[in-house]
Amino acid sequence: MKKIRVTQIKSSIDRSKRQKDTLIALGLRKINGKAEHTATPQVLGMVAKVSHLIQVEEI
Repeated sequence: MKKIRVTQIKSSIDRSKRQKDTLIALGLRKINGKAEHTATPQVLGMVAKVSHLIQVEEI
């Protein structure tokens, strides 16, 4: 399966609890934090929910 690297580019301050929890589930806690995941449908769904806060690149 494909691997993706997600990088947080915007702050989670003043976001809904659901979006904050999604960032934490992706392993992102700070701006410029990076995490690598396998591109499963569950992970891609989380990425879609917070796409305005993160940057995604394929590995």
